[in-house]
Amino acid sequence: MLEIVERCTTDRGEIQLQRRGQHYEIIYNGTFLMSTYNGESERLLVKAAFDRCDNVSSVLIGGLGVGFSLAESLLSSKVVKVDIVEIEEVIIKWNKEYLQIFSSSALDDPRTNIINTDLIKWIYSTENKYDVICLDIDNGPDWVVSNSNSNLYADHGIHELVRLLNPGGVISFWSANESSDFMGILKEVFETVEVILIPQKLGEPDYVYLGKSPTANLAERSIILP
Repeated sequence: MLEIVERCTTDRGEIQLQRRGQHYEIIYNGTFLMSTYNGESERLLVKAAFDRCDNVSSVLIGGLGVGFSLAESLLSSKVVKVDIVEIEEVIIKWNKEYLQIFSSSALDDPRTNIINTDLIKWIYSTENKYDVICLDIDNGPDWVVSNSNSNLYADHGIHELVRLLNPGGVISFWSANESSDFMGILKEVFETVEVILIPQKLGEPDYVYLGKSPTANLAERSIILP
């Protein structure tokens, strides 16, 4: 049985929290965005990046969701700080009020630093550096929840992400579908690119795209960008 828990309107449209039995779903402008049913791919987004990183101390997560990725990142005792950027204040609120059981109260961990702002604008202004960057703010490069988010998956957006990456660092992207065009962009930017398929019981698999070691030319260029 479906129960609408809360619904609100933001500058980006309508966002809704609903419950089915013991689980929750978040609907964004009428499109299913995330749920607490199965966090395997959201956790793998982080785990796969950690496994490929030389040293993980500082982490940036784009998109709080229901907290699965944040919870996974905090499992490592090597992690000193996790910055998590979430544009919707209400999603932060729901994580504190309804969803904390699914993330083991990850928001209460002293290593967690919530930044309530637009990730796209924030990456162009921050000077922070990270060992791992994990991004899950859309349903994928070809299925964004906001048109402005397309910038994140374009050359200039990835270029700015590289600027925030420490040497030996890794960037991972979550996607609900395959994107050969995005894979092509990553191959132009990183020396090592991988894609991991996560089968689902119903429907198409989820995908995690990973990039490590930006090419020398891009790394040099990123230093001089404003």
